[in-house]
Amino acid sequence: MSNIVIKSPSELALMRESGRLLAQVFEALDSVVVAGLTTLDINQFVEHYIVEVLDARPASKGQYGYQYALNTSINEVVCHGVPSATKRLRNGDIVNLDITLEKNGFIADSSKMYMIGETPLLAQKLVDIAYQAMWQGINKVRPGATTGDIGHAIQTFTERHGFSVVREYCGHGIGREMHEEPQILHYGKAQTGVTLAEGMVFTIEPMINQGSYKTKLKKDGWTVVTRDRKLSAQWEHTLAVTGSGYEVLTLRPEEITAMDLAES
Repeated sequence: MSNIVIKSPSELALMRESGRLLAQVFEALDSVVVAGLTTLDINQFVEHYIVEVLDARPASKGQYGYQYALNTSINEVVCHGVPSATKRLRNGDIVNLDITLEKNGFIADSSKMYMIGETPLLAQKLVDIAYQAMWQGINKVRPGATTGDIGHAIQTFTERHGFSVVREYCGHGIGREMHEEPQILHYGKAQTGVTLAEGMVFTIEPMINQGSYKTKLKKDGWTVVTRDRKLSAQWEHTLAVTGSGYEVLTLRPEEITAMDLAES
């Protein structure tokens, strides 16, 4: 616990604002991401929107030497896909857009899957199961639960549906720094790992593969792909541990509506 930064109420308020702004970025992207667009086009749109419209900073730009405002991971790309002027979205693609935003010194991190045009049914199922898997993990978050509870919930749900969970990449604490403690594995045993406490803030971001969970890093040093070249999908939210459960700081408007309908 000594390396985990517990956020104060005032710090959580600033993180809540960063998360709200990041949700706006995705809302703006919903009408932009279409077949024919290059991934560099998406990057330029996101950077302009974050900087000029929201008066914030794309936190990934300059981090570890990375030069772009987001990651664009298409089809068999698991994570960290690099925007390109020659890579165009095509009908049937699935693409993960992973964006970080800093406002007032605090960072929010989230990603969303987009299905381009008419996507195959198995791809749609993968995207849906990945989304549900993320929520299986989120719903385990409360004071006294453990990071292992999160990973176990995600893994058992995913494997029950015939897919696999990537092992090499995980969620993470977040705040003034993009990557803080604790690590949030998306697989594992219940009642193991770090015990959650009010004021912790971290991401849950499972990467779910159609085939094997094994991955490979491409020669560019960034892009991670499935070793068997089958599809991969990922969703991500930043959330805070509250006194009684959790608060999703990057919740998007369409998710709020869906949650309201489910509870009514």
